[in-house]
Amino acid sequence: MPSLRATALPVLALVVAAVAVLTGCSSNSTPAPSVSPGSAVSAARCAENKAAGTLTYVTGFQYQASASILDILAAKQLGYFAAVCLDVKIQPGTGDTAGNAQLVAAGTATLTDLGGDGDLLLARANGVNVTAIATYGQVPITTLMTATTVTDLKQLEGTTLGQKGQLPPELQAMLVKNGVDVSKITQVVVGYDPTILPRGQVQSLTGYKSNEPLTLKADGDTVKLWNPEDYGIPGTFGTVAANPAFVTANPTATEDFLRAAFHAYDYCLTNASECVNDAAALAGGGASYDVAHNLAVWQTESGLVASSQPAGTPLGSLNTDLMAKEAAFLVDSKQLASVPDISAFADTSVVKAIYNGTTLVWPAP
Repeated sequence: MPSLRATALPVLALVVAAVAVLTGCSSNSTPAPSVSPGSAVSAARCAENKAAGTLTYVTGFQYQASASILDILAAKQLGYFAAVCLDVKIQPGTGDTAGNAQLVAAGTATLTDLGGDGDLLLARANGVNVTAIATYGQVPITTLMTATTVTDLKQLEGTTLGQKGQLPPELQAMLVKNGVDVSKITQVVVGYDPTILPRGQVQSLTGYKSNEPLTLKADGDTVKLWNPEDYGIPGTFGTVAANPAFVTANPTATEDFLRAAFHAYDYCLTNASECVNDAAALAGGGASYDVAHNLAVWQTESGLVASSQPAGTPLGSLNTDLMAKEAAFLVDSKQLASVPDISAFADTSVVKAIYNGTTLVWPAP
């Protein structure tokens, strides 16, 4: 079992440096190859995909350059969805992934990205009928930020914790494992301005390794990151959930949605600046979209995806063993009553259908 410790911010300095390298290299990005509608799919499969109608994808948070957001935006912008005869509408989310799951279950949206498998497990436990079809990162993306003076998580009892609508399940499991009585912490819903932590408006703040810590680092604020994986808590991020009825009725459209997204993901790995600038344009441009910060977001998340991906598995593979371990921790922390039948809502066949081993099949059959 890993020692009980907190990870501070040295890794973020590396991220900032990496972004500088990334930005410098981005001028050498290769132009996107031109694709035409229907050019990456057979006529018969094209007809099936068109029959699926419009697919509405709700992002986890706006047009942020996260894995499971930036590649979806790029697939639309580069024409990859059109190349497999898919009509995809992208709806920017507010950060309320639980609400996004409800939209998908209701059929108001077709697909969305959740915070991770833990969010999927909790949604299912609450009667939200969605199916997981892919997961990008197989390590927790969430982190709990505190002042550097906090040396024991039990110090948070009697203080105020800021969260984005719900306490991420991995963080709650981490607190419980460290003997914290979560009921003694006052939780308040906050936005995405992390400066409320150094200003003392909250004493702890949930966030994402690829977002708020980068902002605080850039502002010169030093905080401590308490990461679930340092305490043996499993986790994931970028879980793509779909409406199960849609998946059943439209298997080729579901497969080709991921096929186009993952094709764009590979493109953005070597053309990050182009992809992020396209996302900025979609977001309306201007100062409201911090391109440098979003480059850091993409660099951080794509790095975590690569480093956490089990050998011999392709991008997006659902790890049902890891999901079961995460469910067990949620049971231990009393967030779930029991470990569910994961096979009932984790469809591993979709990713398998679009790969030959670890090589993405593009164009589609």
